Amino acid sequence: MSEGTFKKVGKSTEPMYGPRAILVCGFTPSEQKTMIKLLDTIQLKDIPVIFATDADTEICLCELLTLPNQKGRNTDCDIERAVVLSGITERELQQILSNYKGTGLPRPLWATLTPFSENWALSTLLEELKKERIAMEKRNR
Repeated sequence: MSEGTFKKVGKSTEPMYGPRAILVCGFTPSEQKTMIKLLDTIQLKDIPVIFATDADTEICLCELLTLPNQKGRNTDCDIERAVVLSGITERELQQILSNYKGTGLPRPLWATLTPFSENWALSTLLEELKKERIAMEKRNR
């Protein structure tokens, strides 16, 4: 991801880039339910949540993030576990990340939508996120 850069998350209440939505990938139906419960618990149930399916991997992020709320829910899929956040505030991002740890759900790849990534197919983003995770794990050894 040559154009992508890591940036420390602040506490801004200004929406980040993109339509207000969360794209959830690779979660089982029971894990999807836990994710919805998490958002409800931290009072973010108004954010549309789209659950990617195996058929969605070649669709661009900008299109996926505008699908109807709960699209793809209760569908098993073999996609890499990931959460793509769009149009939320830094404060909301911090809430989601800090409360996610207490859910017991497996660690996903995390991303926020950027002007650089919005036209990528979901599969392209997931590949880049996997590469970034591997590079970070190597650096932290």
